[in-house]
Amino acid sequence: MTAFRHVPKPVIGLVGEIGAGKSTVARLLAARGGRVIDADALGHAALADPAVVTAAVLRWGDGVRRPDGGLDRRAVARVVFADPAERAALEALVFPLIRGRVAGQVRDAMADPAARFVVLDAAVMLEAGWNNATDRLVYVSAPREVRLARVAARSGWADADLAAREAAQWPADRKRAAADAVLVNDAGPSGLTEQVDRLLKEWGLGSEE
Repeated sequence: MTAFRHVPKPVIGLVGEIGAGKSTVARLLAARGGRVIDADALGHAALADPAVVTAAVLRWGDGVRRPDGGLDRRAVARVVFADPAERAALEALVFPLIRGRVAGQVRDAMADPAARFVVLDAAVMLEAGWNNATDRLVYVSAPREVRLARVAARSGWADADLAAREAAQWPADRKRAAADAVLVNDAGPSGLTEQVDRLLKEWGLGSEE
């Protein structure tokens, strides 16, 4: 495996199957000195940008606007996950904003003495090409029935909702093949923690390093 390009603070990209526990892995990495950049949260923030709101309403009508004037994320999701062309239109609106904010947060993390490494947590990292800014890529996996139960409890999604969002991303086997390491979240919190600690040690980023 090649050496880290970003020295002394490598950038670890975090991707995974929907509902597999990517956010849990991010929290574990944060507790071990990683500065986590949540690109998904930055994406939600980008939807509140006035220029994005205006462009979205012009394209999809007032039905995607909430009474307070902001975008209704569920309404937008119904449009874009039903039509690849509309999803591409949304990505063209928000991806440049997210990319710029990610770059700024990476710079901040590099300047932060408390950050031992940087974690870029982004569901669509590979689709957007942001993995080019990372040193290593970690893929988080879990059985589909476990993932469906999690997203149903968290967001009220049915099987069809999960399937639609999976179809909007690269296939799981393609993402897995692009990763430098795979974490399988099927053995409870302790099993996942052990995998994270083992991986950090292998990469020279363990707490004792």
